[in-house]
Amino acid sequence: MRENFNQQMAIVEAEVVDIIRDVGITTRKATEALVNGDAVAADEIIHGDVVFDERCVGIEERVLEIIATQFPVARDLRLLQSMAFIAMHEERMADLAVNIAKAARRTAHRKGPQTLCDLIQAQGNLVYRVIDATREALENRDLELTLKLPELDEPIDHLYKQFFRELSRLQDEESIDWASSMVLAARYLERIADNAVDIGERIAYLITGERDMLDEVSNDTNEEPIGEE
Repeated sequence: MRENFNQQMAIVEAEVVDIIRDVGITTRKATEALVNGDAVAADEIIHGDVVFDERCVGIEERVLEIIATQFPVARDLRLLQSMAFIAMHEERMADLAVNIAKAARRTAHRKGPQTLCDLIQAQGNLVYRVIDATREALENRDLELTLKLPELDEPIDHLYKQFFRELSRLQDEESIDWASSMVLAARYLERIADNAVDIGERIAYLITGERDMLDEVSNDTNEEPIGEE
């Protein structure tokens, strides 16, 4: 009986890890479609969104079934609740990747300033790093890596703000329209990373049983050093 329970738990956890890996791949593909103006790749991502929805809902259903039939307590219950929580955020991340693909489809036949394309690419690279770190932290129960996620997320926020500075320099109406889609895509990338950090908070809770650990780390990194100008 216990062996079957452990197998069910392992299956759920392995699927959650696989989903975040696939979210990272999809985010990368969506960003590349945006930068390269690839409408075909964008359409493939958009049409594939239903698969993520089904997988994430499947996690929730399996968690509820295990809770209803196996009556887990303590650490096991915390694990199951955490898997459902993480799957919810994974679905949001996948939806945001689809939004990037939709922006790619809108802008596929237009070309704007290379500076903004370079910013999107740079921001994407940072987001992939956050997603990969989140997956690795979950898979290996790596608390040290989990606590680094806010620090990895910080430069993504800075790049997003830079988009508005670049946008303010544009004069041509067509370029502004194109750039507006890029700014939206940059916002979606930022939100994907934010959701990954939210997952990190749950990983820290899963490992330690304590909440708000990443908030404390994030506050520490945002404090101004004493005595420096």
